[in-house]
Amino acid sequence: MLVAKGMAMGAADVVPGVSGGTIAFIVGIYEELIDSIKSINGANLKLLFTGKIGAFWKNINANFLLAIVVGIAISIFSLAKLITYLLTTYPILVWAFFFGLVLASTWIVSRSVKQWNWKTIVCFALGSVVAFYITVATPAETPDALWFIFISAAIAICAMILPGISGSFVLVLLGKYFYVMEAVKTFNIPVILVFICGAAVGITTFARVLSYALKNFHDVTIAVLAGFMLGSLNKVWPWKEVVSTYIDRHGVEKALQEANILPNELIWQSVSLMIAGFSIVYFLEKLSNRGA
Repeated sequence: MLVAKGMAMGAADVVPGVSGGTIAFIVGIYEELIDSIKSINGANLKLLFTGKIGAFWKNINANFLLAIVVGIAISIFSLAKLITYLLTTYPILVWAFFFGLVLASTWIVSRSVKQWNWKTIVCFALGSVVAFYITVATPAETPDALWFIFISAAIAICAMILPGISGSFVLVLLGKYFYVMEAVKTFNIPVILVFICGAAVGITTFARVLSYALKNFHDVTIAVLAGFMLGSLNKVWPWKEVVSTYIDRHGVEKALQEANILPNELIWQSVSLMIAGFSIVYFLEKLSNRGA
């Protein structure tokens, strides 16, 4: 079951605009995931390097982490081609499904706030504004050097564990999404290894901050995360038009900026997929509560 949940996170992480952190919240493993990542620290690494592997394995909740990482890896390597194909061939339908999923997630996560007051409302609004700004930011043309891949991975992985902020979309903004996806599809080992190292450094550092915030400022932190989800809906709105393009260093024309427009095609199919995405999240939430 944990591998399946990891696969769902990996599938979301491949899509620019959808966060694996959102999926972790939906399937009820978010706080355990953050705490487990945070436990990979100097003290526990010392246990590993001194041969106390059993103690190290237990202290970092390694069975849980391994299952999640395996699931994420399965999805990324098996779905990279499929997701990029679907986004290119059926963009409206794919975004419609994820719109319903993120909308339901926003509602469910916001219910985790125990007490709504002026602080949580302000933080919710702030999270929404920040996420909205990220969705309208212009992608950059950046170097393909390995050092920049490392930095991009460290930044993107922080977004991947934040519900509502897509790590894949952060890679788009950094100009590295299609470069990394191509590396995955072609098994470009140097790029993949550097990306993994950058992600490992980024996630183990950022998880400590996030774990502290969840334990000491739970309602405020959840309100910000719910705001991130709401603001990210701008990115996953299905109907868009390209307002400007650019030519990359390989001579390929790409969309630079897109604007949301009113529904103009595939309306009923898209609405059906929105309802399906919303219903799946609602069902998973009910299932999770029943299990608890």
